Amino acid sequence: MADNNKINRKASDHDGPLPQGFHLMAKPAGPSCNLRCGYCFYREKKTFFPANTMFRMSDEVLETYTREYIESQPGSAVVFDWQGGEPTVLGVDFFQRALDLQQKYGQGKQISNTLQTNGTLLDEAWCAFLSRNKFLVGLSLDGPEAVHDAFRLDKDGRPTCARVLDKLRMMQRYGVEVNVLATINSQSATHPLEVYRFFRQQGVQFIQFIPIVERETDSEAENLGISLAAPPSLTHEEKSTTVTPWSVEPTQYGEFLIQVFQEWIRNDVGRIFVMNFEWTLGAWAGVAPGVCYLAPRCGGNLILEHNGDIFSCDHFMYPVFRLGNILERGLKEMVQSTQQIAFGASKETALPGYCRGCELLFACRGGCPKHRFATSPDGESGLNYLCEGFKKFYHYVHPAMTRMVELIYRGIPVQKIMEVAEQSETSGQPLGEGEISG
Repeated sequence: MADNNKINRKASDHDGPLPQGFHLMAKPAGPSCNLRCGYCFYREKKTFFPANTMFRMSDEVLETYTREYIESQPGSAVVFDWQGGEPTVLGVDFFQRALDLQQKYGQGKQISNTLQTNGTLLDEAWCAFLSRNKFLVGLSLDGPEAVHDAFRLDKDGRPTCARVLDKLRMMQRYGVEVNVLATINSQSATHPLEVYRFFRQQGVQFIQFIPIVERETDSEAENLGISLAAPPSLTHEEKSTTVTPWSVEPTQYGEFLIQVFQEWIRNDVGRIFVMNFEWTLGAWAGVAPGVCYLAPRCGGNLILEHNGDIFSCDHFMYPVFRLGNILERGLKEMVQSTQQIAFGASKETALPGYCRGCELLFACRGGCPKHRFATSPDGESGLNYLCEGFKKFYHYVHPAMTRMVELIYRGIPVQKIMEVAEQSETSGQPLGEGEISG
């Protein structure tokens, strides 16, 4: 299988003193951001804080987080993951303090850092800092201008694609390790090959496609003072299924991945790593998933807000999913709490019967609980909205995945699949759909 450590370091399974390892994503600037992306689900979380809040992690929270997080990881490697909002609004000095604290409490462990950013605030000093300290940077870039600028605008409504590309090239010059995180939304979903070939042209080697799915406001959202509906209850309480205009449709999602896969498997295996395909290959090979939404259970990927609050998940940053504050309650205690254990287990225990009997459950595991607001064909609630897209994609890639697993087990470079794909196309027998067995 292709090496996916670069894109997935932030999701690595590090053993901890707990029954299961956990990962804590830090949001040092909270929901603060210099852009106004049309599909952003996090910016409106400002509503949950007082109007005069300064969205900046204090030195006390930063030090407590650093010390407790390192102490909770008994393995030799610890990954600090910085996201937002937009974390770079805090400047280089904040992250230098973070590195100093990591060294102070590091206990000789191998510590690495990842940074998710829109890229627009980066400059030469930033790039030198990121390169020198070996940060893995996840850059938010949706595709060429027409695609990217459909939703990713600044506060003044101006396009940002040209600025992001300039920063990408700057980071490449400095040797910064960069991966692209691209959304599949209602706009980009109609241009799969244009998007993929654009990334290839930019010299991007690691790509992760993230489906955008948000529901229109409902009474619960209105009570919370937000405009987007909160994730459905894990007890399958009935919710509205109306999605926003920028959300990708299930069949669009599956078709997007299929068209990119067709291009990738004929030309780019071993050169470009599309993490959606890497994770799929892992499922077919029986390897533990590299991302939480494809795992049988969740609950091991929590978030730390700028003020020290700990929440069950990035997509569940709502008062009911608050576990406590790191200045008032131990991190291990919150991770081990009955509330968090139940949250993680519900991903599996709340699956509808339709999913439990599905031949593809081993691959999708019901998907992210945030998207489980659809109704199954037999009328049961709790089906993942993207189910039809998952099925379309997995059925299509089954023959290719099966052959790639065979290559791996036989010790043959997986790139050989490109020759198989070419021969299949020449013979008029495409890799196409296939029956799933086992």
